[in-house]
Amino acid sequence: MSDWGPVFVAVLLFILLTPGLLIQIPGRQRLVEFGNFQTSGASILVHSILYFALICIFLLAIGVHVYVEYMTHISSTMDCIFRKHYAP
Repeated sequence: MSDWGPVFVAVLLFILLTPGLLIQIPGRQRLVEFGNFQTSGASILVHSILYFALICIFLLAIGVHVYVEYMTHISSTMDCIFRKHYAP
């Protein structure tokens, strides 16, 4: 089994915290702007700090884990079960 929790959390936070995509802190005219598709050096810095803080909270403090089994492992397990019970 492999742990995909950190990957999912990192990708989701990266998409949500891309400056200018959904929200930009600080904005060009206001403190917070929504969906303006523009960015600045200050907003990149603020969003990077927010990303780092949230990634630390979700992965270290809360410990998000998503375990996924690969189909090859499942099919090899099913082969073993089949051979064990149904083989002559």
